[in-house]
Amino acid sequence: MDEADAHERAAVVERYARFARDEAPGRSPLYAEWADGVASDPELAAILARIPATRRQPPLVFAVTRMLGAPEGAFPAWAAWLVEHGEEVVAEASVRRLQTNEPQRCAALLPALATVDGPIALLEVGASGGLCLYPDRYSYRYRGSGGVLALDPDAGASPVVLECDVTGEPPLRLPEVVWRAGIDLEPLDAADVGDRRFLMSLVWPGESGRTERIAAALDIAAAEPPHLIAGDASDPEVLRAAAALAPADATLVISTPGVLPHIPRAGRERLLDAVRTLDAVWITIDPPALHDRWRPPVDAASWGGFVLGRGGHPLAAVDPLGSFVHWRAWLTGGTDAAG
Repeated sequence: MDEADAHERAAVVERYARFARDEAPGRSPLYAEWADGVASDPELAAILARIPATRRQPPLVFAVTRMLGAPEGAFPAWAAWLVEHGEEVVAEASVRRLQTNEPQRCAALLPALATVDGPIALLEVGASGGLCLYPDRYSYRYRGSGGVLALDPDAGASPVVLECDVTGEPPLRLPEVVWRAGIDLEPLDAADVGDRRFLMSLVWPGESGRTERIAAALDIAAAEPPHLIAGDASDPEVLRAAAALAPADATLVISTPGVLPHIPRAGRERLLDAVRTLDAVWITIDPPALHDRWRPPVDAASWGGFVLGRGGHPLAAVDPLGSFVHWRAWLTGGTDAAG
């Protein structure tokens, strides 16, 4: 083994040990077991070291193995399968990327969307399969101190029901979305069997309800496909070209829910600068310390979650996957920020 191979294998061991120790516990005991096993097995580490470093994240590699038929059981059986199917896993993981598409995130986005006068043309950056482009087609159950507020589309209860804990008094109403589009480096097709299987494989074992929710959301997207554009939205021309497709008689909303941490800083700054030049409302869900666009500034240590923002104005502390909304616009001056 040459020095470069040894370095890559050591990187795999460190990455999977960290995942087993810090990320998987409490969310997926099975993934914690698999990652700990990889970190302790030189043969498996050597197989995974052949995957490009940007494509060998444990959740991605584990999803690929499950998509390809790995047994979802104890580590020895999974490890034996990986040894047998190593070439296939390396090839598939090398062309995939983490594209988790969680419609539950719409429960966190909805209060910000409710501040926008409709009709809305919704353009999402990092759209994956487009499942967060249908906030008007899902049902919501917001649990607060006064009980449960139920929101359903005009046609009746949706097969996708999103439950969310809420504090404060956010505006809660379904938006009127008349156009929906997304930009992604590698968009996924909700009607494609392989893409559907991959998206559902990205659900971690032990996360009850997510597979069924994503499957139901995929059916909605497949029945009325959004306009998905393959491109790099950090290129201002790509973003402007996509925005130009929106109908002129609708309010353009550009959403970046959860994607900005995955864009290198220079590209992220280009993207945010480009958004500012457009006649659009910018709605985002970001870690509080990710950028300095919050007005007023956010104290990351005390905020209590990710930031739901409109036009750089912080509105609420939210779970990035939509399980809670703590409305705080009353603390930060309302929703009158530009954009």
